[in-house]
Amino acid sequence: MARTAISKMSWESHVLRPVQNAPPSIIPSLIYGTAWKKTQTTDLVYQALSTGFRAVDTAAQPKHYREDLVGEGIRKALTDGAIQRKDLHIQTKFTSVRGQDPKDMPFDPKTSVTEQVHASIRSSLHNLRPADAAESANEEGYIDMLILHSPLPTMAQTLEAWQTFETYVPHRIRNLGISNTDLSTLKELFAQVQVKPSVVQNRFYADTQYDVALRTFCREQHIIYQSFWTLTANPDLVRSNAVQSLARQAEISPAAALYCLVLGLGYTTVLDGTTSRARMEEDLTALKKMERFSGEQPDFWQGILAEFRRSIGE
Repeated sequence: MARTAISKMSWESHVLRPVQNAPPSIIPSLIYGTAWKKTQTTDLVYQALSTGFRAVDTAAQPKHYREDLVGEGIRKALTDGAIQRKDLHIQTKFTSVRGQDPKDMPFDPKTSVTEQVHASIRSSLHNLRPADAAESANEEGYIDMLILHSPLPTMAQTLEAWQTFETYVPHRIRNLGISNTDLSTLKELFAQVQVKPSVVQNRFYADTQYDVALRTFCREQHIIYQSFWTLTANPDLVRSNAVQSLARQAEISPAAALYCLVLGLGYTTVLDGTTSRARMEEDLTALKKMERFSGEQPDFWQGILAEFRRSIGE
């Protein structure tokens, strides 16, 4: 299996494949994840952006996310003037009926999939608008990435949702992606749609054999793989020799070492949902340390990366 060498630039970010002749977008390697943050969401998003994160992941799914408070945190950071909207990557998701709380969803479940998508996107554009004024959602608002939270019950419904997504690209929505997918569904979607997925966001864990085959397809098609549940689902990997050795040699935490090894697999980004400001700073600093470390000790880095690949069956 071909190995993808990591470049200096890919420690910080990746360039997404251009969509419909639009300028290519940049996606940072670490993305701040906002699931289950509840009423802390505004403050944590603001902290993450203040610390140096330049990408935020959320969803139009009140059951697990407070997309409205994500927007508040982003606007607070923009108002401070330390960052500009053009420097941020903001991604959200359309979550179908079966992933929603029946008592609290951003669309009428009795309407068609097409209408559900339109309503969800309107809600997201409002929640993630760049200024407090409601009209800014229409005048200046856009979303960098809209992700289909999971395939719908049938491929016909999945394609209906995706084709509705496509009507917003590239002006209101810059790129599209899919989450919680298997390889066969991804291949079928990729073959049939006009705007190809730019990212796949999946759990990175043993139950799916760490998505080795799926990630190979993603690399071949220049699709970025977004790893989530990276720490929680992989306590054995955190304790593994590869992770612990890299942590010691590069003087970074084992958690950051695992993130860096996942990034080292190529065409990958990682969702980082820490609620600790110190951990935010530590994880971001680890990327800079690893850029320097991998350049100064390339043989050790490639050796430990090879050991990590073997440990996940790649």
